Amino acid sequence: MSQLEHTSAQYRSLRLSAIGRDLVGLVSQAEANDLSHLSFAQMLAEHEIAERTRSRISRHHRQAGLPLDKHLEDFDYRHQTTITKRQVNALLDFGFIDNRENVVFIGPPGVGKTHLAIGIGQKAIQAGYKVLFRTALDLVEDLELAEMKGELKKRISQLAKFDMLIIDELGYLPMTAQARFNLFQLVNALYEYRSIILTTNKDFTDWGEFFHHDNVAIPIIDRVIHHSNIFMLGGESYRLKQKTSS
Repeated sequence: MSQLEHTSAQYRSLRLSAIGRDLVGLVSQAEANDLSHLSFAQMLAEHEIAERTRSRISRHHRQAGLPLDKHLEDFDYRHQTTITKRQVNALLDFGFIDNRENVVFIGPPGVGKTHLAIGIGQKAIQAGYKVLFRTALDLVEDLELAEMKGELKKRISQLAKFDMLIIDELGYLPMTAQARFNLFQLVNALYEYRSIILTTNKDFTDWGEFFHHDNVAIPIIDRVIHHSNIFMLGGESYRLKQKTSS
């Protein structure tokens, strides 16, 4: 084993895997640029940090479960005139996550609510936050299964490890009394502790009807809208418009 191979193995044993893997190229680059010892040491550190950051972001993308490759750069603000690019960009300093605030997109199907939620989620992951995407139906089923196993508190604690939870399409399907209770338990646990992005086709005035009981709807609404950024989206369905124009 050469000295270079031995040194690479030592870096890997120290769990500096990126340096250990790429040491040959890094040494060649340092020699070609006649780097000082300090500059070479700095290059090694920066390389390891960059690779760890890339690996962490990749892992967070996989964990997030984002269903579609939607990006804010592709959002058509010309079609959706009820929200502006400036309003969305103002969210991208992620102060709302740091301050445990929520974002709510309300509007009919097809106007871009999910696109915006996913796009913001993508940006949040790139900025280093842990994000989880769930449709309301999948989330309700997840909580219901945990409740049946007697593990509801444990599952809520697991969900609360994410910096931001995206709940998509709340209001499209009816919910049982147990499902409503489970959802309240989750929202209550996240309140002022984690951030939620919520997309819904139901105005808050209709939530009592959707939840079949104001005693459940009111406390959920109270916790969702307190410290929240609410956007009312209108207009014709973008998907329908694309289909009819093709």
